[in-house]
Amino acid sequence: MNNNQFPDFEIPESYLIILRKAARNIKLIVFAIIILIIAFGAFFQIEPEELGVITRYGKYSRTVEPGLNLKIPFLEKLYKIPVERQQKQEFGFLTTSAGVQSSFSKTDTKGESLMLTGDLNLADVEWVVQYRIDSPYNFLFKVRNPENTLRDISEAAMRQIVGDRTVNEVLTVGRTEVADKAQVLIQKLITEYSLGIKVDQVVLQDVNPPDQVKAAFNAVNQAQQEKETLINEARSGYNKVIPKARGQAKETIQKAEGYALERVNNAQGEVARFDDLYKEYIKAPEVTRRRIYLETMSKVLPQLGQKIITDEGGNNVLPLLQMKMQNEQTTKTTKDN
Repeated sequence: MNNNQFPDFEIPESYLIILRKAARNIKLIVFAIIILIIAFGAFFQIEPEELGVITRYGKYSRTVEPGLNLKIPFLEKLYKIPVERQQKQEFGFLTTSAGVQSSFSKTDTKGESLMLTGDLNLADVEWVVQYRIDSPYNFLFKVRNPENTLRDISEAAMRQIVGDRTVNEVLTVGRTEVADKAQVLIQKLITEYSLGIKVDQVVLQDVNPPDQVKAAFNAVNQAQQEKETLINEARSGYNKVIPKARGQAKETIQKAEGYALERVNNAQGEVARFDDLYKEYIKAPEVTRRRIYLETMSKVLPQLGQKIITDEGGNNVLPLLQMKMQNEQTTKTTKDN
């Protein structure tokens, strides 16, 4: 009996040739796949709003600009940092859906929004911090979890600002000041911690008293608004009345000055006339006296009404008819002129 349980089997030469070609093709395919993997790992694209930070063995290597770039596969790692994109963090609320009619939720946010004011009252403060990344290196390597650190800094700064003011200031007239002060303080702390972040704006989304006393605070707020309205109305009335009164006073003063000037000019004219008359009187006293007498009588007699004239002895009555007719004719001529 033959010791070999299986008979000798010889592979045909043609099969061997096919197997060799297949093995060679598999090597080429594997090599091509490796080349593609290396190529895809070496080349990368940075968008216009981003900067690329490359580390080698976990250590910072370089920062690359937007466009097509190259790195060493498997040895270098890429971080894309959106330096031109404005990002935000919300405090006291969460945006569940953004759009024309956005919806918000306050689930699990009450702890960060409820604050104690300087006059020991409570206020529910909702705000938004809008920021950009201005230093990718600091953002990645200076502080662990920079976004969480920013959130802690923002909450601490807002609590400090609100704690220095009364609840009325936070709810009404001091909201803009609170937001501005918070932005300055947050940016100061960010710079000290080297977060690599620049705060663009801090917006107070909404400030409300606690639900238990909201009605009372709303009444106070309404009274404050009514007070401001009345003050503005009073200022409007003041601006209407006072300029008018000043104009009338100025007009009265100008009329008085004009009247005084007229009286002075008339008086000066009378003085000049008297001086001229006196000079003529000095030259011929008798003639001047008679002329003045006649001029005076011509003015006085027409105002006396009916007149009876006699001679010195009272014997003869001078003819009055002719004088009266002459007087009427003179009066008529004066009126016509």
